[in-house]
Amino acid sequence: MPIKQKLVCACALFGLLAGQGLHAQNKELVDYVNPYIGNISHLLVPTFATVQLPNSMLRVYPERGDYTTEQVNGLPVIVTNHRERSAFNISPYQGTQPKAIVPLNYDHEKLTPYGFDIELDDNQMKARYAVSHQSAVYELNFWQKDKPVYVMINSRDGGMHCTGNAISGFQRLTDQTKVYIYAEVDRSPMQMGALENGAINASKASVEGRNACIALRYADGTPQVRLRYGVSFISEEQAKKNLQREIQHFDVDVVAAKGRRIWNEALANIQVKGGSEDQKTVLYTSYYRTFERPICYSEDGKYWSAYDGAVHEDGGIPFYTDDWIWDTYRAAHPLRALIQPEKEEHIIESYLRMAEQMGTLWMPTFPEVTGDSRRMNSNHGIAMVADALYKGLKVDAKRGYAYSRKALEEKTLAPWSGNPAGWIDDFYKQHGYIPALKEGEKETDSNVSDFEKRQPVAVTLGTAYDEWCLSRIASYLNKNKEASYYERRGRNYRTLFNHETSFFHPKDKEGNFLQPFDYRFSGGIGARDAYDENNGWTYRWDVQHNVADLINLMGGREQFVKNLDQTFIEPMGRGKREFYTQLPDQTGNIGQFTMANEPSLHIPYLYNYAGTPWKTQKRVRQVLNTWFRNDLMGVPGDEDGGGLTSFVVFSSIGFYPVTPGFPAYNISSPLFSDIQVRLGNGKIFHIIANNCSDENKYIQQATLNGRTWNMPWFSHDDIKNGGTLILEMGKHPNKSWGADKKMAPPSLDAEQ
Repeated sequence: MPIKQKLVCACALFGLLAGQGLHAQNKELVDYVNPYIGNISHLLVPTFATVQLPNSMLRVYPERGDYTTEQVNGLPVIVTNHRERSAFNISPYQGTQPKAIVPLNYDHEKLTPYGFDIELDDNQMKARYAVSHQSAVYELNFWQKDKPVYVMINSRDGGMHCTGNAISGFQRLTDQTKVYIYAEVDRSPMQMGALENGAINASKASVEGRNACIALRYADGTPQVRLRYGVSFISEEQAKKNLQREIQHFDVDVVAAKGRRIWNEALANIQVKGGSEDQKTVLYTSYYRTFERPICYSEDGKYWSAYDGAVHEDGGIPFYTDDWIWDTYRAAHPLRALIQPEKEEHIIESYLRMAEQMGTLWMPTFPEVTGDSRRMNSNHGIAMVADALYKGLKVDAKRGYAYSRKALEEKTLAPWSGNPAGWIDDFYKQHGYIPALKEGEKETDSNVSDFEKRQPVAVTLGTAYDEWCLSRIASYLNKNKEASYYERRGRNYRTLFNHETSFFHPKDKEGNFLQPFDYRFSGGIGARDAYDENNGWTYRWDVQHNVADLINLMGGREQFVKNLDQTFIEPMGRGKREFYTQLPDQTGNIGQFTMANEPSLHIPYLYNYAGTPWKTQKRVRQVLNTWFRNDLMGVPGDEDGGGLTSFVVFSSIGFYPVTPGFPAYNISSPLFSDIQVRLGNGKIFHIIANNCSDENKYIQQATLNGRTWNMPWFSHDDIKNGGTLILEMGKHPNKSWGADKKMAPPSLDAEQ
């Protein structure tokens, strides 16, 4: 399909299944979701068009490199890891050379959050699909009258077998983790059995190994085959139960209608008026993305755990996994805590169970279907617990504290490692920073990855934040001695602050700053010898729990604002090709600010702390309008299952949780004139932005719950039982609003 034609399809038809076209004035919320936004990446992995019910176990997306790819590798069955791995494959085919996986040219693709239509033009076929929580249904239509019809179901590494009209099997994900399928077709085939060397062996009903495949053959010109299937991580029998519980028919339209209703109900937690149609599309698409992870893993009250290799009863509390917390703790978890607190409680309980099942009692950092991969750095599950506690969620604080503390004290801080602490951890505990290697110095800690390196500044800053979060949990439990200890350690970022440059600067083990050093380009690929994925300009601001002290360190408000401004105007320093060769994650640039990577999300909000909230209002509008758009490249980097798009949701409605662990939200500039956020208790937080427009982005004055409001932030308590924030917007900034030092958002220390 020509790219131009694809673009037209994506833009004009994204919200529609065949026969469900709606006039704009009759749009429902799900019709504003455009799953194709971001399907072409700027550099890294694209944002795939995912079909899934909110936080459900069964997810699929067309298997292709990105939207420009001319072929799909058969039809998808289940994604087992966000944006990385899929299992099984269904290949419809007409012809004489069936294969386990058939590459298919496609056309006229129409995809929604709950299903898709796709024409497979080379073979003159059409597939329709609709998804439930743990099951789905395909309708396969065949248009060639003179060729036999085949349907192949493939396991890429596992086993498949058939009996009657049913096909079942498994695929290995790891040595101990498998995913299972049970499928049924609506009509009996002429022939069915193992596919071997391009032919069906009808005498063989079972097959194992790489690309193990069961094939079904139907008569020439068979017009349609419908297939429904269930999936499970427990067993084939459980996959069958999941299917029978959710789908008792083969009607795609019925399943799609139910999915459509479920998505409308989920999206209805945020209702907006005003703004443009594109802005609404970006908002609701971003909100839809926050439901992709984590996934509810419970099946009939039980779940398989890769953390101990056993099946567990969930005790009425669903088990969730597949959550890349390094990305999602910043905004996705706070968004859920605000709108769906019970679900957030269940997710946190899942983390605590993982810690117990692993045997170490260490809080996980990157839980996946296959276990805790311990990716990235730091232990930000601690922040998730602290944030929930101070927002009144029902969380087991004692277990949360114990497992968080053990993770910090016993597990190595070395990135991408789940090993016990080594010598660099001992060094950190003694000196308050991770030492950097000098030029030519060899690595001596076996916990350190050859590629990921020590990331000394990023790990030091991230750990200081984690220790502050731990102090918050200790304080909640009245463990005053421990709270004081970890609060002090929460200031360890100071050990790497270079007062001459006002940057966080790597030090060697003798306590000397590495020299010479370039805050843009030193540190190798992804700056990992110093930072992580981003350079020193990003990590200059990575003290989200104590911005007031960062202002002090930089010499006061005026200089702090100058440094912030410079971040947005500092040149890249090299041509784009050279810059992104070294820093491929640092996309979405405005100067040295990188919108595409999560450590930058809070940076536009820091002006609120320094007496210039109008600049936060300006910058937030700037980054939204520049980098998040209703088009195929409308996401600037790895979306990370809500990690990035939760920033868009918050910022579009006018506030943002800069510091998970403080129950507070920074105010920015909403895109819409009327916003209603339904809280978990059913109450409504109502934001009215009078005169709001693209031009009128500056707050002139405000009231909150009937009181004059001159602070550029509000607390969770201010809105937890509902309320109304009224903003009067204008074309030019009111530089006095929110500028008083006493009005600054909370920090660990006071601004001097």
